Amino acid sequence: MFRLETFFNPQSGNLSDALKSQVLNNGRALSAQTTNVDSSVAGQLFAGAAYAGFSSPTVGTFTFGRHVTLLADGVAKYDPLAASNAFSLIGFSGTAAGGGDTEDRRLDQSVKYTGKYGPVHFGALYQFSGASGSANTAVQAQIGGDFAGGSVDGYYAKKRDAIATAPLSATQVGDLATICTTSVTPPVNPSGAQCYSSSNSLAATISDNTTYGVMAAYTVGTVRLSGGYEHIAFNNPDTPLEKGSLTIGGYVLAFTNNAAFNNQKILQVFWAGAKFGLSPSLDLLAAFYHYKQNSFATGAKAGCSDNSSGGCSGTEDSFSVVLDYRFAKRFDGYFGTFYTGVKDGLANGFVFNTSTVSTTAGIRFKF
Repeated sequence: MFRLETFFNPQSGNLSDALKSQVLNNGRALSAQTTNVDSSVAGQLFAGAAYAGFSSPTVGTFTFGRHVTLLADGVAKYDPLAASNAFSLIGFSGTAAGGGDTEDRRLDQSVKYTGKYGPVHFGALYQFSGASGSANTAVQAQIGGDFAGGSVDGYYAKKRDAIATAPLSATQVGDLATICTTSVTPPVNPSGAQCYSSSNSLAATISDNTTYGVMAAYTVGTVRLSGGYEHIAFNNPDTPLEKGSLTIGGYVLAFTNNAAFNNQKILQVFWAGAKFGLSPSLDLLAAFYHYKQNSFATGAKAGCSDNSSGGCSGTEDSFSVVLDYRFAKRFDGYFGTFYTGVKDGLANGFVFNTSTVSTTAGIRFKF
């Protein structure tokens, strides 16, 4: 078996590239930035999946290549809104599915095994390192079971040198310009230091992340209840990544922060919801999502619980309600509303609004 999956923008035909959206905001003040996000999709030819392997109904499935992780599979399975980009906090954001950082929602150079023996199902994943030792590696494990009308799974994930990217500040862009003489090709730094270009460089926060999670679902009649919980711990990396390292899509990490978590950051993620079959053709979906962050700030901000720093304790709450009507087997229409609001530390950096309501309607045809 094999799978090759790519993502592209149907308006332009360009490959989807979230990190390019960050590069295009390099040097801009926060209040002047346009939409930009970190992601596991960064202009790769096969950004979704690229693996091959073997599958057996008795032994299970073993594949090698680029995989959606076990944790991300679990989020998609147990999110009441199936990780919807329009209506789900844990679908739009890859924090939960990536075990803390969205770039780890999918992992290159990995092996993945899933198997089912009677009511018990389990999985394992390992990402190999491009360096020596344990730097850049990842390991995940999953075990669960099915019972009358229900399913439950437990997850463990460990990622070393997890990367969260961000656009360069105006000061950082200025530093790049002063480092190198750009009037020659290639640019030269008289001191011999490495030169970088703001056209493909980003800033990054590096961490070692450990995640524990439990997710469950239960179906009774035409109602499916589902929910989950994740505990994600962020620590400074055992093996720091130096500036000049590459991340997915070939982007250069011109500035790296390996000391963002001198105090451990703990992010707890909760969600619960239901899918109601109102008729054979109409479903009502509703869900609640909650983030809770501890205070991991240091110095004068230690123990803070306001919005003066992203290291202060804080929360985020989201609610969604969606109607989905199936016109035919492969054709449906949907209409829903998604509210999200941030408080205290998780509201830091929100210049204009700390809460939003987004209403979306659409039609979908599945090939």
